[in-house]
Amino acid sequence: MGNEVELLQRLSECVVTYDVENVQKACENALNAGISPHRVVSDGLSRGMEIVGRKYEAGECFLVELLMAGETMKEAMKILEPHFSPGESVESRGRVVIGTVRGDLHDLGKNLVALLLRAAGFQVVDLGIDVSSDQFVRAVEGSKADVLGMSALLTTSISEMRTVIEKLEEARLRRNVKVILGGAPISQQFGREIGSDAVGKDAVDGVNICKIWSESTK
Repeated sequence: MGNEVELLQRLSECVVTYDVENVQKACENALNAGISPHRVVSDGLSRGMEIVGRKYEAGECFLVELLMAGETMKEAMKILEPHFSPGESVESRGRVVIGTVRGDLHDLGKNLVALLLRAAGFQVVDLGIDVSSDQFVRAVEGSKADVLGMSALLTTSISEMRTVIEKLEEARLRRNVKVILGGAPISQQFGREIGSDAVGKDAVDGVNICKIWSESTK
């Protein structure tokens, strides 16, 4: 058991220190020791991401370091994915559809949220940029999403968020999905006005909100 603890701790440390060169070897060592790929993710890699997320919230690291930790985890997943059974994956916290709304081509924040959501165990459908309201609605319906995340950086495009929520209502999907907004121009007041469930002040905050929603449904 002690060896398992050390191997999982090493995985966490690789993420915290952005050790892309050694994280794959750490995964192989854990798998060779009989640790399941699920535990490698949940008790090793994801714990590292949580530590980095807390450091980011506390102002102890910067956005680029958060991205580096996410890239380290992505490298680790290349080793782990073949070890999951067909159709099997890490136990999911829920399904999230995410995208940047129509009229906006910015995606750095959206990409970071998607990366952190996957690291936290969510299944993510990333629609990309310049996503129309109809595309959002179809994706929510098709994936049976638990959460819809919309991003915008341009004040000229944020009105599209209201349109998406209205179309979710028309399609009778709104009651089944939580809606969270993100982006510099999005205020808590705006979120309330258009009927969203939450506004994330940054990527880590948004992911934490999704985690709370996930826990509340268990």
